[in-house]
Amino acid sequence: MSEISSHQRILYFLRFMGLGLVVGVAYVDPGNWGTDIAAGSKFGYSLLWVVIMSNLIGIFMQYLSSKLGIATGMSLSENCSKHLTKSKSLGLWISAEIAVIATDLAEVVGAAIALYLLFKIPLIYGAVLTGLDTLLILGLERFGMRKVEAVIIGMMVLIGSAYLIEIYFAQPDWNQIAYHAVIPQLEQGGLIIAVGILGATVMPHAIFLHSAMTKTRKSMFDILKTPKRIIRFSLLDTTFALVFAGLINSAILIMSAATFYQKNLPIESIEVAYQTLVPLLGGMSATIFGIALLASGIASSVVATLSGQVIFEGFTKFKTSLWKRRIVIRSITIIPAIIAIFYGANTLDLLVASQVILSLQLPFTIIPLVYFTSKEKFVGKEFTNRIFTRVIAILCVVIIIALNLLLLILEFGKF
Repeated sequence: MSEISSHQRILYFLRFMGLGLVVGVAYVDPGNWGTDIAAGSKFGYSLLWVVIMSNLIGIFMQYLSSKLGIATGMSLSENCSKHLTKSKSLGLWISAEIAVIATDLAEVVGAAIALYLLFKIPLIYGAVLTGLDTLLILGLERFGMRKVEAVIIGMMVLIGSAYLIEIYFAQPDWNQIAYHAVIPQLEQGGLIIAVGILGATVMPHAIFLHSAMTKTRKSMFDILKTPKRIIRFSLLDTTFALVFAGLINSAILIMSAATFYQKNLPIESIEVAYQTLVPLLGGMSATIFGIALLASGIASSVVATLSGQVIFEGFTKFKTSLWKRRIVIRSITIIPAIIAIFYGANTLDLLVASQVILSLQLPFTIIPLVYFTSKEKFVGKEFTNRIFTRVIAILCVVIIIALNLLLLILEFGKF
């Protein structure tokens, strides 16, 4: 019998949820901090609509990712490897690895900056420590994936709490916030930041990871009994988590607009943002900012490492011991960050640039995702995208490609 009581439904959902919050950490990583701080300090509240639009696209794509994992029992990378030609699969694998490296660049740089701001640890050593912290947290997986989830969710709650306090200190203009949340506006010079926000919000590696992590809930599929109920739980889990992440991203931009833009202080680095908060909002605000940034960098770096493993294994089918995989993948992704820090690259520019790379890669992730979930032969009749879902998916793809093309034409056409 497929019917379950309302009380059981709530208990089952509480057992099921958590996947959304884990992938949601990718939506509040230091790359988001970089683009949102740059957007708020240079353009005020005017790009808030981009954050909200990007978050809605992110919710939709993560939902499709979880549905693909539930329906096929395989990750997106495994589906690509199994169902696409070798050349297409190879191309998608290379682009996905570039996305992971760009992602980890932001995570490691962000955490290293936080360690420097809080404890005066040099950036280069902070980057190495971030890599070690990530491996230690991932070591909890030996005691069950739920332990890793608990640590990541705890950090997510810490980041959210920190920005509630920051908003209280900043005292923003709520009328302006309401207006710019729904009215599109793109000032001159704002396109590259807007595309960066899109790349920072809708994360390719999180889409790959979500489809793989549904395997950790496989034991609940028989309990939930019907595909419709499983999909509904997944949608609720994803929506709850990413709305929370979207509120944090909005809060970062709002705080930046209310403090730096109002004082005509365009911010050129996260270090400057931290230092400027002291005279504007007080030392406690700056410390909270640093702690939240550290939690963001470490938690999102864990998620990036997990994603790197999912992508590598799914495309290559190469199997080796867990720790060897983790160390090799972590080493590959952390090296570009250490090189960039060593040569003194501007941290905020580095974060924004990494997110633009992610936005340019994003179509190569979401097009296969939409393709697989729209075909009955891959996901089965009950999980196939309906007409309305396909229309929304195509619209999301068109928006992302259009913004990327506009960026390429306007920014690189000048050379």
